[in-house]
Amino acid sequence: MKEFGLTGGIGSGKSTVSKLLEITGATVIDADAIVHELQEPGEPVFAAMVERWSDRVVGSDGELDRAEVASIVFSDELELAALNEIVHPALSDEVEARLARARQLEAVDGAVESIVVHDIPLLVQPGGALMSSRDIAGWAGIIVVDTPIELATQRVVEHRGMAPDDVAARIAQQATREERRAVADFVIDNQGSLPELDAQVDSCWAWMSER
Repeated sequence: MKEFGLTGGIGSGKSTVSKLLEITGATVIDADAIVHELQEPGEPVFAAMVERWSDRVVGSDGELDRAEVASIVFSDELELAALNEIVHPALSDEVEARLARARQLEAVDGAVESIVVHDIPLLVQPGGALMSSRDIAGWAGIIVVDTPIELATQRVVEHRGMAPDDVAARIAQQATREERRAVADFVIDNQGSLPELDAQVDSCWAWMSER
């Protein structure tokens, strides 16, 4: 089994690349999607967050109010650390469980080496350091989806309805394009058309298969 990291800034098109790689044959482990699952009502992570911050983080529909959580943690390092202490152990356990299933499937079909993609938006931290993980050293490579900031901002404003200032604030909290590219083993330049992106993903898949 070969593992790769996939990352990119907000509006880069990383999620589209992730889906294309999954269609091609990769097993994608989407960290954000897993966290959303863990934060569903009835889950231990949800209960721990409500215990920490009370019902103020619960919306009128009974679901987690993610905007309220963001307003609490992104302006307070101690609260952000508390959130990470709640979420990260559960996330790590779930990732390990999914990797174990991928290994089992590979064992059944021993003729095919499985390719696992870890889709992690914040894999590269501000300053250029990689997210702390005991597993990164064993990965076969890191893929970065790169897009000019102006284009990324335009996409987020148009497709997510965010205000330009909010997008700029989010980008300022993330690693820079240069910091991501510095740790990349393969860069997907996503400033063209979808067919152009498809071609780059095909090239990336060929590279991954040969690693």
